[in-house]
Amino acid sequence: MRPNNTWVDLKMSNGAPVEREANLAERILGQTADAIIFADRSGTIRRWNPAAAALFGFAADEALGQSLDLIIPEHLRAAHWRGFDAAMTNVALKLQGRPTMTRGRHKSGRRLYVEMTFALVAAGGEALGAVAVARDATERVERERAAKPSA
Repeated sequence: MRPNNTWVDLKMSNGAPVEREANLAERILGQTADAIIFADRSGTIRRWNPAAAALFGFAADEALGQSLDLIIPEHLRAAHWRGFDAAMTNVALKLQGRPTMTRGRHKSGRRLYVEMTFALVAAGGEALGAVAVARDATERVERERAAKPSA
């Protein structure tokens, strides 16, 4: 196992250098099909990949620097911030990486069903922020609801 913060040069099959790890991390974020959002400990969006833009409708320049409230429906904000603040304070997540279904808000105002997993980003025992990986589950949830018999 190699220590953290070391650089490894990646090579293509012909031996030509590809890029440093930092550039590779950016390439991975940019090409991942799931939305990836990083918010610092104040809840300010600092990373927003193209899949996040596709899911929520906000371009990166519209989302970066904004509060997570941008994508959280108003009726869920108080509960969200209680959990977020507790995670930052305790450096621990209630869900511990398990996926959860929640609601999100698209730029158009349309409400989404979003399946998300969360992870803390920490250093030296202190939470630096949280990362969410999200995918749209709206069609699946609506299809399941339509298939249920009426009560």
